[in-house]
Amino acid sequence: MLVNDHNNMHQILDLTNFASILQVAEHYESVVATDVSESQLKLATPHPKINYRHTPTSMTDDELVELIGGENSVDLITVAQGVHWFDLPRFYSVATRLLRKPGGIIAVWGYNDVIVSPEFDAVQYRLHATTLPFWKYPYIQHIFDSYEALPFPFENVGMGSEGEPLKLEMPKTTSFEGIIRMFKSWSAIVTAREKGVELLPESLVRELETAWGGSDLVRSVVYKAFMIAGKVRV
Repeated sequence: MLVNDHNNMHQILDLTNFASILQVAEHYESVVATDVSESQLKLATPHPKINYRHTPTSMTDDELVELIGGENSVDLITVAQGVHWFDLPRFYSVATRLLRKPGGIIAVWGYNDVIVSPEFDAVQYRLHATTLPFWKYPYIQHIFDSYEALPFPFENVGMGSEGEPLKLEMPKTTSFEGIIRMFKSWSAIVTAREKGVELLPESLVRELETAWGGSDLVRSVVYKAFMIAGKVRV
């Protein structure tokens, strides 16, 4: 999650996407990035504006609130591609305590599709179909459904609401290596491999590379994203 303090612009961001943390740091004076995994934190890119903090699930709500900055202390909480994995009642309770009243905002977003080209997309959709038995349900269903059924007990601020997420298109320039790295990060790919099933064999990687246009080609792609934002109801 990402949390911003009104004066010091503190931010706390769940590390589902290192790139988004670095982008946030371009706009705020201080970023506090949290994750339940110490090993994940060790992979994070050092940045003078970002403080990485370990928040294991064993922490109490009071400890978490104190670590982040205290009650009624932050202006914005955001979660990128991760809130569907959370203990939502607990997370929303902590978020409500942390957000400044009035005006504090919580925003969550994710994506569930990447549009490249008809040739490449046909191959990647075939890959995705093989992953379906290995995703963790019901959590991943929220991503498949574009957060349309995600509980979100906050007041609408006009940027997506419970049951009606704001649909977005996020353009990005990436390499073939980058898109393959994204596929390899899918939890379904990892889970299948742990069970002895390789969903991304070299033959499929080569097929994807051909459809991409070669390993050296850098392409513009579009992430199909969605967002819900709100503030504490009073």
